Amino acid sequence: MDGWKLPLLLLLISSGLSATPANASDALIKVLQERKCPDCRLTDADLVHADLRDVNLSGAQLMRSNLGQAQLDGANLSGADLSFTSLRGASLRGADLTGTLLYGTDLREADLTGAQLDPDGLTEAHWRGARGIAQGIRGHAQLHNAGVEAFQAGQWSIAEQLFSDAIQMQPQEPLSWVARGISRSEQAKDELAAADFVYAASLYKAQGSTGWGSQLDQAAETLSQRKSQDLSAKEGKGIGGQLLQGTITGLRMIAPIAAKALIPFGLGF
Repeated sequence: MDGWKLPLLLLLISSGLSATPANASDALIKVLQERKCPDCRLTDADLVHADLRDVNLSGAQLMRSNLGQAQLDGANLSGADLSFTSLRGASLRGADLTGTLLYGTDLREADLTGAQLDPDGLTEAHWRGARGIAQGIRGHAQLHNAGVEAFQAGQWSIAEQLFSDAIQMQPQEPLSWVARGISRSEQAKDELAAADFVYAASLYKAQGSTGWGSQLDQAAETLSQRKSQDLSAKEGKGIGGQLLQGTITGLRMIAPIAAKALIPFGLGF
């Protein structure tokens, strides 16, 4: 390469590299000063605790940005890309999130009261602990799988509530009844757990899975015997999964909905 071309090439590369941060910086200033920057490129922006109430960021690219604890009440985020963005603890009361990409978005502990969201818009987001989520936004699978996550973390009462919400959405899914029964058994709520197992058994039998139904009836009977013998007080919590060892294991029965197809219903049941 000619001697004069190399410095020119390096200059062009350097100019190209410095242009993107400058543009991003300009967009950030525009957002903070003018409260509007639709279609802006704000990838990886640091806006922790920022006051962005009523800001217009429709169609903005906010991938991997940090908006933790930010004030976004009334903000227009419609059509924005919030993939892997942190909104943990943010206030999004009344915000417009329709058409927003929320893939891997952290919405834990966020306030979503009155926020506009697409049906099942939180399917691929992390929303445990978020407040004010409207009815119907979270589907059955999302609620059930969040319950699985809470169960695995040892948060039995939270798991129980999430499985109850999942049951309300789709009462004919036996897996959620079993999962709630296990969560209740872990809290020594034996009568309620046994009732869940019995009802789940009836659903499985109606589907032709009589072996699973029989196993659940047996688990319910074991719980009733524990109650009558006052074993719950002696043994304490934590036997929910143990009741289903063998053919039906606690791991299988409290699996995420996505893994449901892996459960071997056809093996003699």
